[in-house]
Amino acid sequence: MNVVLVEPEIPPNTGNVARLCAATNSTLHLIGPLGFRLDDRQLKRAGMDYWEHVTWKYWKSWDEFRPATAQFWLVENKTDRLYTAVTYRPDDYLVFGRETAGLPAKLLEEHRDSVIAIPQYNPAVRSLNLANCVAIVLYEALRQVKGF
Repeated sequence: MNVVLVEPEIPPNTGNVARLCAATNSTLHLIGPLGFRLDDRQLKRAGMDYWEHVTWKYWKSWDEFRPATAQFWLVENKTDRLYTAVTYRPDDYLVFGRETAGLPAKLLEEHRDSVIAIPQYNPAVRSLNLANCVAIVLYEALRQVKGF
């Protein structure tokens, strides 16, 4: 499975996602520009000593990253289609946006048939934490693919 963070801004979130990717043998793709340096102390602290166990790649932009034949699932709250309503495959890409702004509108339009959401029941809450969102969707995808 592939986890894609598009322009992440908060080092501890990225570090937590990296640890999650290490634990699940998922590949982490970081799409720039990033809101921090890759040698950021908070990033390393949040990922603890797991960075050596993470398969990860840094891409300068979405255009540099874009795999030709990939199935993307864009996680955003701008749809009624739930993350549990789709069928995942082992090489899918789970795509998450910036903590403060989500995914770019152009990307959402380009992949509008692949946008999925995690339900939120309290309208007063703007969004869930990025690392939590990745964990929720990644484990559902792995449950489907690995059958556990």
